[in-house]
Amino acid sequence: MTTQDLPVLFVPHGAGPCFFMDWEPPGTWARMEQWLRSVPELVGVRPRALLVVSGHWEAPVFTLNAQRQPPLLYDYGGFPPHTYELQYPAAGSPALAARVESLLGEPGMDVALEHERGLDHGVFIPLKVMYPDADVPVVQLSLKRGLDPADHLAMGRALAPLRREGVLIIGSGMSYHNMQRFRFDDAELDPDSVAFDAWLRDTVPLPAAEREQRLAAWVRAPGGRAAHPREEHLLPLHVAAGAANQDTGRQAFQDRVLGSVQSAYIFGG
Repeated sequence: MTTQDLPVLFVPHGAGPCFFMDWEPPGTWARMEQWLRSVPELVGVRPRALLVVSGHWEAPVFTLNAQRQPPLLYDYGGFPPHTYELQYPAAGSPALAARVESLLGEPGMDVALEHERGLDHGVFIPLKVMYPDADVPVVQLSLKRGLDPADHLAMGRALAPLRREGVLIIGSGMSYHNMQRFRFDDAELDPDSVAFDAWLRDTVPLPAAEREQRLAAWVRAPGGRAAHPREEHLLPLHVAAGAANQDTGRQAFQDRVLGSVQSAYIFGG
């Protein structure tokens, strides 16, 4: 147990195994990697466990990986052979999965446990940078098919008590995820990426009710749908914002990557 709530994070997880391979141009992901390495210091205390919502797992209902020793799911393609041998032997936590199941069930949400799926790269790739010793138990929680922003804000609100129980809640996605517009030259930024990032930067620090109202209607934001043709990489931010409860959020990191602006956010820290 902790005597105060842990912060909540939304982190960009990069492109596939980008932090563990050569990339052209060199240094593309170096600033993001450096920031991810700073996360334990930003959090300030060692979490009892990590609960991660990744943009790479959708299920019919909110679903938890409840394995004692979850394997890895190398859900990327076309990368160097060694990236399919990366390891992250963190323990799971069936007890935390059961606790989350109970919290989500209290307001009547449908929730399921599963015991076979591995941790996807939206989980193990950033965690290998943030907590490289793999010595903090990890539970992954899915998105819900349909990708309703209100559902994911509500799910986040239900998770808020975990913060006082030593659990670090991490939304893992990308603040901009239009793969058709990524480019190798950062000299020219996608104007929709710039506009949407500015909207997010203005939205996250707002009082909780206004913040949630704006996030629920994110598709009407400047550059919103262009930045996210499909919203699975944005909704982990909604979960984080919901779990923040009344705590203030702020932009913790900003980078220029592949012609886009990418940002991370922290709530309550």
